[in-house]
Amino acid sequence: MAVNTSAEEPIPVGEVSRLIGGWIDRLGAVWVEGQITQLSRRPGAGVVFLTLRDPSYDISLTVTCFRAVFDRIADTVSEGARVVVHAKPEWYAPRGQLSLRAAEIRPVGVGELLARLEQLKKALAAEGLFAADRKKRLPFLPQLIGLVCGRASAAERDVLENARLRWPAVRFEVRNVAVQGVHAVPQVIEAVKELDALPEVDVIVVARGGGSVEDLLPFSDEQLVRAVAACRTPVVSAIGHEPDSPLLDLVADLRASTPTDAAKKIVPDVGEELLRIQQLRERALRSVHGLLDREERGLSVALARPCLQQPRRMVDEREEQIAAVLERGRRCLGHLLDRAESELAHTRARVVALSPAATLRRGYAVLQHADGSVVRSADEVARDEELRARVAEGEFAVRALGGPSAEGG
Repeated sequence: MAVNTSAEEPIPVGEVSRLIGGWIDRLGAVWVEGQITQLSRRPGAGVVFLTLRDPSYDISLTVTCFRAVFDRIADTVSEGARVVVHAKPEWYAPRGQLSLRAAEIRPVGVGELLARLEQLKKALAAEGLFAADRKKRLPFLPQLIGLVCGRASAAERDVLENARLRWPAVRFEVRNVAVQGVHAVPQVIEAVKELDALPEVDVIVVARGGGSVEDLLPFSDEQLVRAVAACRTPVVSAIGHEPDSPLLDLVADLRASTPTDAAKKIVPDVGEELLRIQQLRERALRSVHGLLDREERGLSVALARPCLQQPRRMVDEREEQIAAVLERGRRCLGHLLDRAESELAHTRARVVALSPAATLRRGYAVLQHADGSVVRSADEVARDEELRARVAEGEFAVRALGGPSAEGG
């Protein structure tokens, strides 16, 4: 229950400590799981002191137990072992310290650990953290590689040496951390987050050599798995050997069987790339030469055609055809003109032969009245009427001497 206090009515430290102790006493006994980080067994002492740490968080609690409680599991546990403790929280009022008084300690066996990991694996898989579609592709040639590994470890040496043998210009940003024990999880998480925050880091490699199941447990920690899943930078897991399969392998964007295998997968081999470039150049040259040969043959075939060997031949042939057509046109037109001229001459001769002028040239004359009308009958002429006589070579005036006679003359 809340305590009413103020600056004018404070409560003593002892009262606060007593109240805290009362609240803690009401908690009752609990089962707690953790990892033993410190173990103190003084000879002759009836009480054993140990520190129980949560491997996923930087939180520890002091645990005390009677020597007889610890002796029952003394041969199976040591520092670094995971245990389950049935204990009651205690508050040491004089010093204001919280501790757990253990009544029973049980070691967590490998089988039980594996069963818990399997449950965690199923839960994380159901969230989609292991899905293939969320994995990022590694860059072909990373400029800067982040490496998380143990200090001066064989894993660090394998990754650095093999990567530089494959690509001498490769650069590394190394973070040395604890890779087993109680400090492994927070240090690895911190290193991964730090490297992920660097924009120049293209890929992150988490590497560790082989070990027992207990040694590799930090790399199956839920907090580490979630931290790797949240990375924007591709992460490569290179933990243990081929049979080892921590949960980090499943969430990483690429799993390498060993640290050496990780070096082979993150950088290309310069010799292989040079050979590939040489092969591509030769292939390109063959393609270009083949194209040139094909075009050269096509050009030769085109040049062998008569129209290109004798380009004026077509013009000459067309010139002869045009000349023949022109000549035929001239002949046709000449024939038509000659025929028309002949027909015109015949028509003209007929016209001339039938014209009044021709009649007049034969000695006839045409008589016309004064008004120009032609005299066609003697009855049309009056006595002493002046007429005009038109002959072939002109005309003259005549006078009628008498009227028409009975003979008509």
